[in-house]
Amino acid sequence: MADFSRPGSLYGAVDLGARKQALEAQTRRETAGPQAAAPGSVVDVTEETFTTEVIDRSMTVPVILDLWSPRAPGSAQLSPVLEKVVGDLAGRAVLAKVNVDASPQIAQALRVQAVPTVLAIFQGQAVTGFQQVLPEQEVSRWLDELMGAVEQFYQANPGARPQQAPGAEEAPAAPPADPDLLAAEEAIEKGDLDAAAAAYQRLLARAPGDEDAKMGLAGVTLIKRTEGADPADVQRRLQDPADIDAHLLAADLEMLSGSVDEAFERVIAVVKRTSGDERDRARRHLLGLFDTLPGDDPSLAKARRALASALF
Repeated sequence: MADFSRPGSLYGAVDLGARKQALEAQTRRETAGPQAAAPGSVVDVTEETFTTEVIDRSMTVPVILDLWSPRAPGSAQLSPVLEKVVGDLAGRAVLAKVNVDASPQIAQALRVQAVPTVLAIFQGQAVTGFQQVLPEQEVSRWLDELMGAVEQFYQANPGARPQQAPGAEEAPAAPPADPDLLAAEEAIEKGDLDAAAAAYQRLLARAPGDEDAKMGLAGVTLIKRTEGADPADVQRRLQDPADIDAHLLAADLEMLSGSVDEAFERVIAVVKRTSGDERDRARRHLLGLFDTLPGDDPSLAKARRALASALF
């Protein structure tokens, strides 16, 4: 069954730029190579230390909560992967390990239904997570997207960024943002999607190749298409393969929930089983979803190949 729930967000809205920053972060990590875990970046947490080690720390850095059990074989597989990928961040995140058998009240408070469960805690809130054993590449991708979203939060709230330690190197100043890009972001914060779309369109009129504006406009369009959608009704309508509207709307909802590959696969399946105007409509819908992602997103290459195969 498809999951159309919208993820928790650092802004209370869909973070359309996080995947781009995640790819950049992944490139930096791959270039730098593996690093040893920074001191204090992996901690064991109990019910007595949860507030200080998780909640308090999460006010300055994201805390990756590994809820594990010695009775769960998946925990033995996932925990070393988490230690490695968090260690590669060299202190920009903390891995907090909770043995749910020894600290059952933590699991109950977080409504953990299965182990292993991984939650990302930032600014005192659980913002994202997963419950299955994932390969290292997928865990790294999830973590990079989280770090991209955290960086966007600090860009939007510079006063919340932790103070740099004395003597630490300062990052080079970023170039000033385009006024229309800022106007679009402010409009999104206010919930004015029409104003955001207009700002992105102004920027694209001046700079047709601006990827941030292209992604922003496609993302706003995606959000507007799903306004008022009832996930339960969409789920019911999916039982009818001929209900093209339902399947395209389901793909939109999957896209917003972060299930990018699933959304692409759903629309490509529509392309395969339709013809004429319906097939062209599904194809154009998919291209619109492509525009919400940076051009070097790995999901795009796979989906473009699948689309070409479906068409030809």
